[in-house]
Amino acid sequence: MAQAVKCARDLAACAADHPGLFDAKPIDETLFNAVACANAFGSPWLDAAGIRMAARTSLWIFGLDWLVDHVAAERAEIEDINRRCLAVADGAPPVPGDGLTLFLAEIRDEVAQSPAFASLRDDWRAQLRRLLECGAREWDWKSGDRAAWPTFDEYLDNADNYGSAWVNVSHWIVHADAGVLAHAGELQAVSREVQRILRLLNDLATYERDVTWGDLNPQMLGVDRATITERIGRIVERCGELLAPLRADCPEAVAYLERQIGYSTGFYELSDYWGSL
Repeated sequence: MAQAVKCARDLAACAADHPGLFDAKPIDETLFNAVACANAFGSPWLDAAGIRMAARTSLWIFGLDWLVDHVAAERAEIEDINRRCLAVADGAPPVPGDGLTLFLAEIRDEVAQSPAFASLRDDWRAQLRRLLECGAREWDWKSGDRAAWPTFDEYLDNADNYGSAWVNVSHWIVHADAGVLAHAGELQAVSREVQRILRLLNDLATYERDVTWGDLNPQMLGVDRATITERIGRIVERCGELLAPLRADCPEAVAYLERQIGYSTGFYELSDYWGSL
């Protein structure tokens, strides 16, 4: 918890440095604390500096989500956001006055300092692209005719808009050891399965808010809570099977993913990250 407090102060400083990105009412000090606690719990062997990358990328996603889900009024605006972000990911300078790309450039420059970035740069960029494209796809679903809404499986296949897989690969670039580099592809495959679990845990916790805010939720697609819970259980079991052979070579990375599941299972039973509108 002491490390989480330090991390939360860092997130608050990041938000203060980019006020245009994080000045929306639902992005508040409680959100900074919740993000910091989640990442401190995920890697209890690290200090605040060690969880900084995971926490900062998590915070960046909240800024992105707000712009896409609640600010953008037209598809062209989202396309422009995605174009700007991918350009920065590829090394372009940020857009002056644009907090989203300014903060992303800071993140990019920090992960690029790691020796592992050369090996995982393409993965980092590809996962960011999936995050952006899936956010745009959900915007299309919400903005279109209800008849065009996705099936439950299509919705779950779009879980990259949750963003944790990009957070994870950013974290592993900073903390990559020989085991992580040797199993980077397998870890990322499990990471995306864990992301599905977190997506559904979030959905179970936030249905009422999603209705009010106009967000999509599988319960709006006619999927009941028992079916969602059953699917979570199946994915958790699958993740256990996939992680077991990786434990010997990359024990911290395996524990990191397992702790994400455990923390989020408890957290979403009682709370959520966003503040009130």
